[in-house]
Amino acid sequence: MLSPIVATFRTPDLRKKIFYALGILVLYRLGATIPSPGVDFKQIERCVDAASRGDSGQIYSLINMFSGGALLQLSVFAIGIMPYITASIIVQLLTVVIPRFEQLRKEGQSGQNKMTQYTRYLTVALALLQSTGIVALAATGNLLPSTGPNCNAEAILNDTSILGLSIIVLVMTAGACLVMWFGELITERGVGNGMSLLIFVGIAARIPAEGRTILQSRGGLAFGLVCVAVLLILIAVVFIEQGTRRVPVQYAKRMVGRKMYGGSSTYMPIKVNTAGVIPVIFASSLLYIPQLILQLTGQSSGGEVEGWKLWLQNNLINPSSWFHISFYFLLIIFFTYFYVAVTFNPEERADDMKRYGGFIPGIRPGKPTADYLSYVLSRITLPGSLYLGIISILPNLFMDLGSGGAANIPFGGTALLIIVAVGLDTIKQVNSQLMQRKYEGFLK
Repeated sequence: MLSPIVATFRTPDLRKKIFYALGILVLYRLGATIPSPGVDFKQIERCVDAASRGDSGQIYSLINMFSGGALLQLSVFAIGIMPYITASIIVQLLTVVIPRFEQLRKEGQSGQNKMTQYTRYLTVALALLQSTGIVALAATGNLLPSTGPNCNAEAILNDTSILGLSIIVLVMTAGACLVMWFGELITERGVGNGMSLLIFVGIAARIPAEGRTILQSRGGLAFGLVCVAVLLILIAVVFIEQGTRRVPVQYAKRMVGRKMYGGSSTYMPIKVNTAGVIPVIFASSLLYIPQLILQLTGQSSGGEVEGWKLWLQNNLINPSSWFHISFYFLLIIFFTYFYVAVTFNPEERADDMKRYGGFIPGIRPGKPTADYLSYVLSRITLPGSLYLGIISILPNLFMDLGSGGAANIPFGGTALLIIVAVGLDTIKQVNSQLMQRKYEGFLK
C-alpha cells in the first residue's frame, strides 16, 4: 500500500512538483490569516463567531468556505479564488453566445491562451467589484450582524475615510490577483489543478475547528455518530463520482499511404456527475442574494421588519425551512441540466467521431449518433442531479447537530463534493505520472 507513495517521493521531478505545490499552498494559507490594513481583527473575530452561531450561520459558513475563513475576517486574501472561478465560468458560458470565443476555442493552444488572458482581465474587474462591495458593507456595519454582547459590526474598520477604504480595496484586489497567480503556478509546475487545490485547502483548514465545536457542544457520542455518518457519505460520494457510462466506439480501418490505421474498439466515458460541483456553487450563490438584499436595505424606521423582508427571512434565508430546502434542491437540478447542456455538445462529439472514422455499433454516423448521445446524456444527468441535490441538502436536514447548526457539519454539501472531487483528480494525475515511469501507481 505504501509502495506507490515511496515511489512518488523517490522520483526527483515528481517530488519537486509536490513540494512546489505544498509551498505555494502554505503561502496561500499564510496570506489568508494576515488582516488587511485598518481592520480590527479582534473585533471582527468576535462578530464572525457570533454570526456563525446565529440563525444565518449556514450563510456565513458558505461565504467563508471557499476562502478558508479569510473573507469575513477581511484578510489580504479575503476575496480568494472566487473571482477567477466566476470569470472562468462566465467565459466558458460565453463561448456558446459569442462566435469569437467559439472560434478561439477551436484554434487550439493559441486560442486557449487568448481565452485565459480574457479570463484574467475579467478576474481583476470582478475582484475590484467584489472587494469594493465587501468594504462598503463593512464600513456601514452591514457585513456582519451585531448579535453578540462584545460585537460591534460598525467598529471592525479603524479608518473609514476614502483613503483608508481605498487602500483596503486595493490590497484585497491585489490579493485576489496573487491567488490567481498561485493557482496557475500550481497547475503549470506542480501537481493537480491549482484552483481546485486552493479551494480544497481552504475547506480542509476549517474542518478541525468545526469538529471541535461539535465535540464541545454535543459530546463524544454525537461526535462519533457524525464521524460515522461522514464516512458513509464519503464512501457513497466516491462511488458515484467514479461512476461512468461507457458508450462503445468502433473505428473503421483506413489506409494512409502504405500503412493501415484504425480498426480498434474503445469507449466514450460519460460520468454520472458530468457537471461536477458547479451547479451547487450556482445554486448556493443565487440563494445568497436574498441575504445580501436584506443586508443592503436594513430595517425600516422604528426597527420594524417589513412583510416581504420577513417572508424572505423565514423562507429563503432560513436554511431549515422546507421552502428553502426544496428551492435549493430544484435549483441544483436545473443548473445541472443547464451546465451539462452548455459544456457537452453531442453534435460536436458526433462530428469528431465521424471525422476520424469512428461510429457507435448499431448507430449511423452523423445526426443519429448525436441523437443517441443526447438520449444517453439526458438519462444519466437525472441521477447525477439528484445525487448532487441530496448531498447538498443533507446539512439542512440535520440542523440540530452542533451549536452552529448546518455550518458545523464537516464535509457537508458543497465542501464534501469539492474535497472528494479534488482528491480523486489529484491522485489520478499523480498516478498517471507514475505510470509513465512504469510504477504501479495509486489506482489499480
